[in-house]
Amino acid sequence: MAVKIRLRRMGQKKAPFYRVVVADSRSPRDGKFIAEIGTYDPTKEPSAFNVNEEEAKKWLSNGAQPTDTVGKLFKKAGLM
Repeated sequence: MAVKIRLRRMGQKKAPFYRVVVADSRSPRDGKFIAEIGTYDPTKEPSAFNVNEEEAKKWLSNGAQPTDTVGKLFKKAGLM
């Protein structure tokens, strides 16, 4: 089972808000997930990114692979 750290889209049409979740790579984007570890709001200026660093590091050490977008956000936050 491949585990990914990715964004789950929430919010209204044309007003996206994302939750950073740990999910099985086979589940749909907004489907079932294992754990929620943070949020990302690109509509704010500057964009707001909050993540539980302890949980994120735990999942990364257990082999979870971040998607490209989450990887960039983690680098910006200093987690990778």
